[in-house]
Amino acid sequence: MLFQSARAKCDMRLIENSNATPGMSQQSLIKRAAVALVLTLSLSAFPTSESFAAEHIIQLTAEEIQDDGFGNKLLAYKMLSHRVDGLDITSRYSSEATIPGPTIELTEGDKVKISIENAIPGNNIPVPGISKQVSIHVHGVHYDILSDGTLKVINKNFDEGAGAGLEETYVIYEYQWNVAPGTAGTWAYHDHNFETHNGAEHKGLFGAIIVNPAGVPSYDKEYVLYLGDDAFWGMEINGVSKIQSNHGVNPTLVAARNSNVRFHLIALGTDIHTFELKGYQWIDPGTTNRINQVAIGPLEKHVFSVTAKNSTRYKDNNFSNKLLGMEGKFLVQ
Repeated sequence: MLFQSARAKCDMRLIENSNATPGMSQQSLIKRAAVALVLTLSLSAFPTSESFAAEHIIQLTAEEIQDDGFGNKLLAYKMLSHRVDGLDITSRYSSEATIPGPTIELTEGDKVKISIENAIPGNNIPVPGISKQVSIHVHGVHYDILSDGTLKVINKNFDEGAGAGLEETYVIYEYQWNVAPGTAGTWAYHDHNFETHNGAEHKGLFGAIIVNPAGVPSYDKEYVLYLGDDAFWGMEINGVSKIQSNHGVNPTLVAARNSNVRFHLIALGTDIHTFELKGYQWIDPGTTNRINQVAIGPLEKHVFSVTAKNSTRYKDNNFSNKLLGMEGKFLVQ
């Protein structure tokens, strides 16, 4: 719309000038018309932020999975369907519910309609004072208050999830995201409604979105690592096929020698972490400094890329987390 307005003003100025100077030569008018035409074509061809926009239709479910070893059931998101401008890309995700949940790749300018279903047993039976809902609360991108993924006690509108909330019950709840220019980055999404207004992120209901600017370079592998209070939870994405794999605790991440890979670190829980990829250095984003470890606190994120040269280990050098064995293998083949 901005370029259309600018073009209209250019055309109007040409008309006004020709009326104001009836004695102007035909050659001058032709030259001015040619300049206006070139300017109009240039503005029409100039790409806007909407040029790269795509529509994503996504369906997730939340399920109860294995015991955590202490008698508590873990919960996990599973991708049911993901279509981009009508193209089905669901096959890139695991067919099982996973911790961490699916990583959703987006581009600035995209629009997203994402819905959640609740497959946790007993989720549709209201219990006074306890929410059985699961939700999707996202960071980073834009949305209105009805897509906040929180309970009415927080958003003052609705219990915005699937299942029996404190006041409302829904079989499916849909959210809409606007992946506006300026939202590029790696952002968490997580439940905010199950059992309490803080949700069940600690039970496994968390995942990530990667928002790329248009024209971002491609990587051979992407690794998404969540730094919890006692373990890494992670997964990897093939840069060509986009297949997601190796989900779980302190996963072994695999790379081909001399390939370009990108790490996405997201801190969960309450701890301060000191992440190290032993034997590697990378550019600290936003600076020209090369670093070999980074401090990262709750809900902070850190994204960097390296060329895979040698096998090593990634680990948390925070003293207590180091004692808990927070480390995994980075295997270069």
